[in-house]
Amino acid sequence: QVQLVESGGGLVQAGGSLRLSCTTSDRNLNVYAMGWFRQGPGKEREVVAAISRTGASTYYTDSNKGRFTVSRDSAKNTVNLQMNNLKPEDTAVYYCAAVSRWTGYELEPNKYHFWGQGTQVTVSS
Repeated sequence: QVQLVESGGGLVQAGGSLRLSCTTSDRNLNVYAMGWFRQGPGKEREVVAAISRTGASTYYTDSNKGRFTVSRDSAKNTVNLQMNNLKPEDTAVYYCAAVSRWTGYELEPNKYHFWGQGTQVTVSS
C-alpha cells in the first residue's frame, strides 16, 4: 500500500497561480507513472495531467496546455503540478494518483492503483 499526500491547494483569484505537490514516505515514486485528476462540484473525476515514470512523457488536456506543468522531483520524491493563469472553472478537488506502468503515462482513472486524499483548489472571479 502506498499512501499519497497532496499539498498546496487553497483559494486564489482568477489569473493567479498555485503549485500542488504529491509525495509519499512509503516508496520511491520513480517506480510509478503519475497522474493528476480533479473533480468539481457535480462533475465526474477528470484527468488534468499525467507524467511517465521517468518524466520523459507528459500529457495535458487542451484546456490546461500552456497553463499547467507537471514535473517530478526525484530528490524530494514528489510530483508537482504548477498551475498558472487559473480560472474559476479550475475550481475542484485535485487528486494525485500512482500506477505501476513501465513506459508512458496513463489517462484512465480506473487503471490507477493508489490515490491521495485530495486537496481543494478554489478560484474566485
